[in-house]
Amino acid sequence: MSSAIQAEYSQASFVPAPAASAVQAPKRNVAVDAYRGLVMLLMMGEVMNFAKVAQAYPGSLFWRILAYNQTHVQWAGLGLHDMIQPSFTFLVGVALPYSTYSRMRKGQTFGRLLLHTIWRSLLLIALGIFLRSIDSTQTYFTFEDTLTQIGLGYTFAFLLAFCRPKWQWAAFAAILFCYWLAWALYPAPGPHFDYAAVGVPADWHHNFTGFASHWNKNSNLGQAFDLWFLNLFPRISPFAFNDGGYLTLSFIPTLGTMLLGLFAGQWFRASAPKIPLRRFLIAGLILFCAGLLLHFTGVCPIVKRVWTPSWTLFSGGICFFFLVAFSWIIDVKDHPKWAFPLVVVGMNSIAAYLIAHLWENFIISSLHINLGYRVFQVFGSGLEPLMLGITVMILYWLVLFWMYRNKIFLRI
Repeated sequence: MSSAIQAEYSQASFVPAPAASAVQAPKRNVAVDAYRGLVMLLMMGEVMNFAKVAQAYPGSLFWRILAYNQTHVQWAGLGLHDMIQPSFTFLVGVALPYSTYSRMRKGQTFGRLLLHTIWRSLLLIALGIFLRSIDSTQTYFTFEDTLTQIGLGYTFAFLLAFCRPKWQWAAFAAILFCYWLAWALYPAPGPHFDYAAVGVPADWHHNFTGFASHWNKNSNLGQAFDLWFLNLFPRISPFAFNDGGYLTLSFIPTLGTMLLGLFAGQWFRASAPKIPLRRFLIAGLILFCAGLLLHFTGVCPIVKRVWTPSWTLFSGGICFFFLVAFSWIIDVKDHPKWAFPLVVVGMNSIAAYLIAHLWENFIISSLHINLGYRVFQVFGSGLEPLMLGITVMILYWLVLFWMYRNKIFLRI
């Protein structure tokens, strides 16, 4: 490594100045693993089908609340399920200073690190496209899912990790402001805009009015970009719109979420062995309130599906709150044992992601073939989806536990 890069690396906030060989390997951050495990369990937990149970018990507020928080809100707002992707992205940023420093300790040069980062980015993008194409007759090129969004921004986050903190914060602010400005300058849909032509149903009641209409569904800058970009790839039919309103360009503000995680990871390492709970809490409150302010003033609504800058701030604040809660319980109060079931999943997040996407139908069909249907109706037909889902979740966890016991960890 050149002396210039070594000097810059030493000044980066995630690496101490002493020689790498003289520093012991850092311990795993159990709180981060547990948080990641919770995120993956929330994603895998879709198999429990709370919405179907809520339909079977229409008078139950309990099941309505659970169902609401296991689905994405239709446009503006937040449900617990909406925090899966920002949390996963945030935790990728948290892990970045740890993984980079670990590789540096092993003598890897900056050039080799960069090549590995680019390879990892491309692999994440390819994996996301592969998983989206499972039920398609040909490769389904789309770039709005969690893995591809992270892959598109990961190399940029890696490069920014080698900058001084003030430049990292400047980049974070510039990303969100320039992205907001680009959307604000793009023409808003007029009163006679044909929403039906872009897949917005007639009974859609989530369109904004006034300045906030720049962020209406499938009538924005991101939609215009995808009409051009996605039609560059071979498709069964020309791309016209995304049913959910998701966009390729969301990777830009998603990079902002990753940078927030990077800041958290750097603060973790700079404060070790102490936990910077107060800094996390203050950061969370500022981000949370800033997002709400932008939303309620009409400057920029909180919409996860198009990852508005206000969503980056708002969800980033909640990510910091989760980090505070896990760190306080596990590290400050010294209760790491209760988190073990989460850690088993969190330490194998890519494996958990693939299991949930590739094994669900196989496991469910196997259970029905070998056990039948009646066994899952033991508490009534209304709870059948729940009992089946719980069984599948137990099998998921047992596979991940076996991998954990045998030290099999899927890495990219």
